[in-house]
Amino acid sequence: MPIHHPTPDDVHDSAEELRTALKDNGITLPSLGVDLPGFAGSYAVPLVALGNCNADTARKLAEVLRKAAVR
Repeated sequence: MPIHHPTPDDVHDSAEELRTALKDNGITLPSLGVDLPGFAGSYAVPLVALGNCNADTARKLAEVLRKAAVR
């Protein structure tokens, strides 16, 4: 199976999908976005930067993930 190399659009789209899913669960990661250094160089893989959040947001995210894992 060929390896899929994400395009800039793929990375932006996935970041927006994650932002929307988090918002649907009452979670905002203020620094969520595309990791620009991931586009540098020929060996780099574009990444989604999850960013920083406070302790309350981290707990809310953990709670949502735990609930989803039970389903």
